[in-house]
Amino acid sequence: MNLKPLQLLRKTGIAEGISFLVLLLIAMPLKYLFDFPLAVKYVGWAHGLLFISYIALSWFVKETYNWPLKKFLFAFIAAWLPLGTFVYDKQLKKEEAILQSK
Repeated sequence: MNLKPLQLLRKTGIAEGISFLVLLLIAMPLKYLFDFPLAVKYVGWAHGLLFISYIALSWFVKETYNWPLKKFLFAFIAAWLPLGTFVYDKQLKKEEAILQSK
């Protein structure tokens, strides 16, 4: 079975998680503590694009592998939580191993 959509979802999830942490831990303090709003503007845009990509890819993977809606909802919730995509990636890694063994 083709693993490329799942691999792409995992990579996008890691990038989305990193961008979320950069937004929260670097860009927002720069904006509010050092009066540098451009950091949030650019990091926010990047994070927004990665967030939308992650959600869209999650739906695509759900449809591709005929997964239940519950798996998509977990991915959706993970995208809203700091470190959520990293935690959910562990589950995706298990799914990837199962698919590779088939």
